[in-house]
Order: sequence, then structure tokens, then C-alpha cells
Amino acid sequence: MTRGVVDPREAARALALQLTPRSEDIERARRLPDDIAKQLAEGGFYRMFVPEAYGGLETPPGEAMEAIETLARADAASAWVAFIGATSGSVLANLPAETGHAVFADPLAMVAGVYAPQGRADVVDGGFRVEGHWAWGSGTQNADWILGGCMIHEDGELARHANGAPQTRLMLFPRSAVEHLDTWYVSGLGGTGSTDFAVHDCFVPNTHAAGSLVDAPLDRPLYRFPQFGLLATSIAAVAMGIARAAIAEFVEVAEGKLPAGSTRPLAARSSAQSETARAEAMLRSARAFFYEAIDAAWQEALEGPVSLDRRSEVRLATTHATHAAAEAVDRMYHTAGGTSVYQRSPLQRHFRDVHVATQHMMVGPATWELTGRVLLGLDADVSTL
Repeated sequence: MTRGVVDPREAARALALQLTPRSEDIERARRLPDDIAKQLAEGGFYRMFVPEAYGGLETPPGEAMEAIETLARADAASAWVAFIGATSGSVLANLPAETGHAVFADPLAMVAGVYAPQGRADVVDGGFRVEGHWAWGSGTQNADWILGGCMIHEDGELARHANGAPQTRLMLFPRSAVEHLDTWYVSGLGGTGSTDFAVHDCFVPNTHAAGSLVDAPLDRPLYRFPQFGLLATSIAAVAMGIARAAIAEFVEVAEGKLPAGSTRPLAARSSAQSETARAEAMLRSARAFFYEAIDAAWQEALEGPVSLDRRSEVRLATTHATHAAAEAVDRMYHTAGGTSVYQRSPLQRHFRDVHVATQHMMVGPATWELTGRVLLGLDADVSTL
């Protein structure tokens, strides 16, 4: 299946109409319902970053972020699972072709998982013996294949690179090998199903360990684009979609709400007018920087390696967009007054969801320091850029 068959942005606009009415049910379920997960698969979201050679779309990052934004405006949890499937699928570019073809023999297949090396993989004949427990397994209950980062051990010792850094690999497990643990009781993004999972004494062949049998990712523009950047930008896209939904919800509330002791609607108050304008300007300016940085990095990826400056700009714009979106939501939540706290108000869910997104390490405080060091020309560990 080629990229021209599906435009995820169009698919997102069509699916969004069905998601908003189900947001409460999705949250109560604490995972994405199977029928919605299937619709995300049919819309091509899980294949956005899968190599075209394996049936993927290789969607340009800017287009993918627009699709995720649209989904997030309708339901943040669905958008989160969609981007987890997309970014996890990009790992196939680091696996042998035979594995890529096997995983996506079914075009509706989904890959999800955790990059952090929280597992242990001991080298054995033909592959690895894996034991591990991973947190933040978003979408893994919907996935056919599940990834888990592992520290590599050989002859009982931690394997290291020549520079002393520990060797790690992303292991790809069939769903049947994974135990899901009931840990996902959270304040927001409840429907993402980001529960812990574990594997026990699982054999993983070399063909299913990213980087074991390939020297480098496929030499295609999408895999030259910073891979950590794909993950981070997706978080920001969700946050911006939530902010857009919060502003729209506040406008509707303000037009109809009569504050206590007032004969005029909330919209007539100068404070409501000012806060709406501030939230709108905050979101749109952050969004402009976000897509500008992505486009600049993508143009370099089309020609060759992406420079450090462009990679740093993507992460800076991404962290800024995430936190600007959260501030825009806060303004709408607070200005709406007591209306916001009722479960019937979508504003309370937007508030909770966006503040879970801001807690992700990919948009955390360390990003400001790292990108600041790059801007100042100082030495920095840029491996996560």
C-alpha cells in the first residue's frame, strides 16, 4: 500500500466527528476501545511512519502532526494512541526487511511500546533472552506487536560500547508474550491505556531486535528526521489540539453563561475577552514556530542529514508549544469559573489531559537547558536531539 492511498489529515477530520461523543466512555474504560483502535488503523495512523517498502505511508512530519492535532481536538486519548502507533512503527526502519514485511503483512497491524531500556536482554544463540517490566505502555493493549527497550548483557555482564556507554536494543515482542499490569489510574489521558507491562523469559531473535542486524536506519528522509523529535512533536500536537478544543469550548460557555449577580453573559466581561484573546494568540504563535521548525528540519532531511541547529529548534519549538498550549487551557479553565469543575464540562477533561501531556520527559524542563546550551554554543549531550 503506497502513501497516496491514505491522507491521514483527511482521515482525522472524518474520524474526529465520531470521537468527541465517546470521550467520557473512552476515559472510563482506561484504554482505547477496540473499535476505535481499528478505525485508527484503517485511517492509516499507525502506518504514518512505517517505511513505504513495508506497506507504510512515510508521511512527512508536518502532515502527521496536523492529523494528530485534529484527532486531539476531538479526543486527546485517541490522538495519543495514534501517535504512539505511528512513532513505534518507525522502528521498523531499524529492523531487517523480512521483519518489516512480516509485521505489516496485515496493513491494520499496530506496534506500540516503550523506548526506555527498562528490561534486561541476555545474549543467547540466535538472539536474546529477555526479562523486563516497563511503565507508560500507551496503546499496548491495542497493539499486535510491542516494543521494550533493554540493556544488553553478555556472559552475565552489562555490554558496553567502546566509549563506555551501555549497549541497548529495542526488542519486538508478539502481543501473546506480554503481560499487562493494571496500573493505569491517573488524573488525565485516562483512555490511553498507558499501563505497565512485563515479559518473562522471552526469546527474541536477532531479527526482532532493532539494530542487531542492520548498520543504520533506511536512508530515507523520514528516518533522517530526528527520531526523538518525532516522538516529542507528537506530544505537542496533542497538547495543541487540546488547547484548540478548550478555546472553542470556552467560547461556547461564555456566550451562554450568566455569571452570578450579572445580567450580561460572561462573554461581555472584559476579563473574558482579554483571556480569550491571550489564549488564542499564545496558541497560534506557538503553533507557527512549531510548524516552521518542523518544516525547516524536513527540508534538510529531504537532502541529507539534519543539522544540529535544526534538530535543536524542533525540540525547542516542541517544548514551547506544549507548555504554551497548557497555559492557554489554564486561561480558559480559570476564566470559565465554577462551570469548569463539573464532569459535564469538557473543560475539566482538557485541563487534566493537557497537564498529563506536559509531564512527559520529552517536553520536560531538561529540554530548555539542552536547547539553551546549543543556542549559546556550549558543549552539550545532543544524543536525544
